[in-house]
Amino acid sequence: MEYRKNASFYTLLSVFFFWGFVAASNGIFIPFCKKHFNLSQFQSQLVDSAFYGAYFIGSLALWLASQATRVDFINRFGYKKGIITGLIISIAGALMMIPAVNSGSFGFILTAFFIIALGFSLQQTTTQPFVIGLGSPETGAHRLNLGGGINSFGTLLGPVIVSLILFGSLQGASTEVNISTINILYIILAIVFGLAALLLFKANLPEINSHEEFEPGWGALAFPQLRWAMAAIFIYVGVEVTIQSNFGALLMLPEFGGYDEAHNSPFISMYWGSLMIGRLTGAISAYNLEKKTRQILTVVIPLIAFGIILIVNQLRGSDMQYFYPYVICVAVLIAGFFMAGENPFSTLLIFSLLAVIAMLIGIFNTGQTAIYAFISGGLCCSIMWPCIFSMGLTGLGKYTAQGSAFLIMMILGGAAIPPLQGWIADKTDIHSSYWITVVCFAFLAFFAIRAKKLIKNSGTETIVAAH
Repeated sequence: MEYRKNASFYTLLSVFFFWGFVAASNGIFIPFCKKHFNLSQFQSQLVDSAFYGAYFIGSLALWLASQATRVDFINRFGYKKGIITGLIISIAGALMMIPAVNSGSFGFILTAFFIIALGFSLQQTTTQPFVIGLGSPETGAHRLNLGGGINSFGTLLGPVIVSLILFGSLQGASTEVNISTINILYIILAIVFGLAALLLFKANLPEINSHEEFEPGWGALAFPQLRWAMAAIFIYVGVEVTIQSNFGALLMLPEFGGYDEAHNSPFISMYWGSLMIGRLTGAISAYNLEKKTRQILTVVIPLIAFGIILIVNQLRGSDMQYFYPYVICVAVLIAGFFMAGENPFSTLLIFSLLAVIAMLIGIFNTGQTAIYAFISGGLCCSIMWPCIFSMGLTGLGKYTAQGSAFLIMMILGGAAIPPLQGWIADKTDIHSSYWITVVCFAFLAFFAIRAKKLIKNSGTETIVAAH
């Protein structure tokens, strides 16, 4: 039985990979859509609206279903069946993308994106508790951390592979996209999702169910730390997505190198790779290691991860010497981890303030310095999710599961903030539009201070570790 559990866990890791693969690939696909359909910057960002809006609608639909039946809908249906159903929905969306692209209708494409992400929403809701159940509870967090690392690896490779498929060469020499190559991309995705669904269907696994009492209604919203955390998750996801979604348009400016959509994948890959650097570094504390060992790994792991990013992009023919000085930004990340320790309040505050500084450097400069500054937003974002989640759920008790569902709904920020930045860019210019990221990170710094006070006043003495 243990072998079958392990085999299924490795199958699930592929699902984590493609969540990141598809989400990060939007940074390549958005500039293509803008050019191909002659869209404004605001209109091009509707790709993210469709994608991340589906997460909100999917989570909301599950919550409404649970309220109507007064039982945990997913728990009744079963985690395994939920994952397979989510994969099937994503297959339908991937196959729908083929006639959508061929039709030349941008609205049809947005619909297909929405269906793919709707499947992702169901997969995310069911996969994480399922992964915890595929072994002892004590090692469940370790398996989730590994899944998160695989997800980040998908965000690293996504822009590279999609650029290769769309533009037909490792060097991205062609700027014209053949529609048939997009069809190939989504056929491949549909096949991979299908194989994952088939392997899970064939796996002889025990039923994994939660025995927690279902709490109907809006009880979790009585906790102010949750309400503030919901706003923080909305802002966090929005700013993480908007930095890279509008980055392609920024790189097209002559003062930022004049890179077209065929040559910007190393920059998008480095941004998402920066998230991988931070997440792998943050995962160190999840393991029972001696203090000295943790300190050594906190220095070594981010440098190794940075090296992997360079190697992956070098293999596709990109000259990565441009990014060598970015190691300075990685060193700042390492210093931030040592300053914050494992305190979620300090971690979120320090990295939010570092992000504000980085965005200001990017706004008041151009060229390589500004590019590094904006990309380093990924380093700062990397550790924010677990900090915000831990703060929001602290002290909720029997309402913890309900609070978690409300937080997941706030992924909606990825659907709202990128188009808002696109609208600002259309009214001003793409460089000036990055002021919105300063506002977002400043709010997250304020939330770190506010949440600490709220939790202290609530009488809660402990909080989940930040990373």
